[in-house]
Amino acid sequence: MPFFAKPEEGSWTEHWPELGTAPVNYEDSIDPEHFKLEQQAIFRKTWLKVGRVEQLPKKGSYFTREMPAAGAGTSVIIVKDKEDIVRSFYNLCRHRGNKLVWSDYPGEEVSGVCRQFTCKYHAWRYGLNGDLTFVQQEGEFFDLDKGDYGLVSVRCEVWEGFIFINFDDDAAPLSEYLGDFAKGLEGYPFHEMTEHYSYRSEINANWKLFIDAFTEFYHAPILHMKQAEKEEAEKLAQFGFEALAYDIKGDHSMVSSWGGMSPPKDLNMVKPIERILHSGLFGPWDRPDIKGILPDELPPAINPGRHKTWGTDSFEFFPNFTLLFWAPGWYLTYNYWPVAVDKHIFEADLYFVPPKNLRQRLSQELAAVTFKEYAFQDANTLEATQTQIGTRVVTDFPLCDQEILLRHLHMTAHQYVDRYKASLNANGSASNGNSSAETGAVTSGEKSAEKESANV
Repeated sequence: MPFFAKPEEGSWTEHWPELGTAPVNYEDSIDPEHFKLEQQAIFRKTWLKVGRVEQLPKKGSYFTREMPAAGAGTSVIIVKDKEDIVRSFYNLCRHRGNKLVWSDYPGEEVSGVCRQFTCKYHAWRYGLNGDLTFVQQEGEFFDLDKGDYGLVSVRCEVWEGFIFINFDDDAAPLSEYLGDFAKGLEGYPFHEMTEHYSYRSEINANWKLFIDAFTEFYHAPILHMKQAEKEEAEKLAQFGFEALAYDIKGDHSMVSSWGGMSPPKDLNMVKPIERILHSGLFGPWDRPDIKGILPDELPPAINPGRHKTWGTDSFEFFPNFTLLFWAPGWYLTYNYWPVAVDKHIFEADLYFVPPKNLRQRLSQELAAVTFKEYAFQDANTLEATQTQIGTRVVTDFPLCDQEILLRHLHMTAHQYVDRYKASLNANGSASNGNSSAETGAVTSGEKSAEKESANV
């Protein structure tokens, strides 16, 4: 259950004793070999959000995604087929392995509408369902059965309009993976918020470091002081930040926070442009006229304590998808796509109800631009962090009570890597012909020898 209203003498962290309170080791953010393990153990084993259904408005709509997080060169096609089913395939022709869907530059993502996919190398064609439908000079091939050479599929499922893929054919269904948090968010009017602004940037920092920045607001009174309203800034400077609630469910987590209320109590506290456009960092002040966003209409997972001062909730779906709701009636998402141990692609997408007039449109644009300023502040700090922890002068860092979700993220990521390494070791033992009993006997013998040596 989530925990609200922290007692004066106590902590958030004590409710999850398995996380511990010791300093956290950050070698997982600087070790290239560990990063390679994360690619296989995490990004090829978990559900990854790659887009929304609005990107596929009709039959034959498609887009591609480059997925270096799952291995260098990995690329996928997301398409809506003739039966309106959203499918995903590896972006690879079965003839000679050429990338199937691309435009002028093979490394760039593309989108469009088509009736079939045609390889630009030898013109093999594939239906929207992945079937191989045409082979140039088919009679010159030897015993070729087109049924054996369709596109290689990637598991693809949709939750509340969000498109997810998973490279592991044996993974649990998406709804089971997302768990109780997702169930508690169902019914939010995502489908009404189709006005979309997006940012994408290459960040010279490990992917987990940026998630770290967005799972704690301990930094807000310092890093973002200039952007806060005067009254709020003074309160933060004097007392620091305190969340309304934290919750952890399996691999996923959330933080609920005050702030983000619109409009502010005193209009003189904000910038003139914000007063004119009724907007700012926390989004447009005027709530859109739709169902599902008023306090008593929100799904149970949002503002779980039903606090009157509630402003925003941030849900962290492991490994790299953040879903953040704002009280004024809009939401945004973050994705963090690893490229290397010290580099990742950061994607931010903001979603509003389509504007009905010019001022509403400008208010949304102001919110999007203001958000970008905050994001740049965070990204700049993280790049400075990466350079310093990379020196390994210090690798263990103390985390405060307000940084509980950082502990959870790094612990969860390590658990995936540890399980993956254990599976490799188990498979290696099996391939070497060692039974578990034989392996155990050797281990016991080694321990006995070590004990005797120590006694000597």
